[in-house]
Amino acid sequence: MTSLQISSNTIFQALNLRRQFSPNLDRRVGLINGQRPVTACLSLDVEAQPFTASKSGSVKSKEVIETEAKVVVGTYARTPVVLASGKGCKLFDTEGREYLDLSSGIAVNALGHGDEDWLKAVVEQANTLTHVSNVYYSIPQVELAKQLVGSSFADRVFFTNSGTEANEAAIKFARKFQRHNHPDAKEPATNFISFTNSFHGRTMGALALTSKEHYRSPFEPVMPGVTFAEYGNIVATRELIQPGKTAAVFVEPIQGEGGIYSATKEFLQFLRTACDEAGALLVFDEVQCGLGRTGYLWAHEAFGVFPDIMTLAKPLAGGLPIGAALVTERVASAIAFGDHGSTFAGAPLVCSAALAVLNKISNSSFLNSVSTKGLYFKRILNQKLGGNPHVREIRGFGLILGVELDVPASPLVDACRNAGLLVLTAGKGNVVRLVPPLIISEQELDKAAEILCQALPVLDGKNSN
Repeated sequence: MTSLQISSNTIFQALNLRRQFSPNLDRRVGLINGQRPVTACLSLDVEAQPFTASKSGSVKSKEVIETEAKVVVGTYARTPVVLASGKGCKLFDTEGREYLDLSSGIAVNALGHGDEDWLKAVVEQANTLTHVSNVYYSIPQVELAKQLVGSSFADRVFFTNSGTEANEAAIKFARKFQRHNHPDAKEPATNFISFTNSFHGRTMGALALTSKEHYRSPFEPVMPGVTFAEYGNIVATRELIQPGKTAAVFVEPIQGEGGIYSATKEFLQFLRTACDEAGALLVFDEVQCGLGRTGYLWAHEAFGVFPDIMTLAKPLAGGLPIGAALVTERVASAIAFGDHGSTFAGAPLVCSAALAVLNKISNSSFLNSVSTKGLYFKRILNQKLGGNPHVREIRGFGLILGVELDVPASPLVDACRNAGLLVLTAGKGNVVRLVPPLIISEQELDKAAEILCQALPVLDGKNSN
């Protein structure tokens, strides 16, 4: 609770000023003889105190962390670092410490920090037109949709603001598709198949498709009708995909949050065939693994299997909030005006940013460089870490890699951060997730591998310095 003293003269002055523009104000607010009696004392502290700068002019991290704990809902167990700026693959905290970023804002900053073409596109569009809603047409949205369609299996795009919203759209589209295709069915297919170690988002529908129980249990009952099958298990999945029951199958070609597990071509091809036979839709969630991270523009291209719907988000607008559900014409034909919508989605600003990202990432030489660097990084990780008894496996491809340990990964992640390297965890907390900006150099990958190697003794409880 805060304190603000407002005199009656201040109130009267404000009301007199408004009265010049609103002649009916006296009647609306109940003024008596042009003045309203003050019957209460306001006690509000509206003057926020600025953060204290250090001698170097930077804000103190401790103060920011303490203030955040007082004013932000406590949903995040944040790393105790206050990041202030970034350039390329480097980040800097408020005290000026430098970090090599192999987290990319959780696989978002594919072009790193401060990419010149991205920045130019954002500034120019911000100076032109930022938001108009989907009541009207806007050029950047149509151009982005055109390019996404032209570079994928899809015929149409629905824009959202995040990955979980893209998956919510896919859920709705799948159910509407079943109703549209079976108008006489008393109970059209409404159920979904998802998989172990899956992560599809935190809104109620996407949450229901997410396998980790601790994400779902505080909010149950979530959306009913979801069955989880073992990821990659064809035999177990075959009997679950049922005609007239299964609306869609949701699968990540490469699981990110789940621990960097890759599907096989055989498994994805089986899902394609089984969905076709059952009249179900196949949905590929490429929110984390898509848009160049594997060295292919779309992760599923590596397997030669194509979905009915693909969901995208993280890197698409280079750090601005965007998501998308890409669909075939067969799916789109089931969707009518008013079936779904969004106020902010597909706004000119974010779509201009996304065009800058897509134009770079979709270039064949750029994708080839991601593949080359991914192979290089995996090789040096195996050389430097592979012999450690705590390292079970180094997996993934392109620049989405995971180092699975036989112990929790948090001590290693903390030791890396203290040495100037930012990495993430995944899976059951025992996987180090490596998702650097796609522009990272081999020299920076060398440095990252060396820091990881030097930090490994912390897993034995030894001093890693």
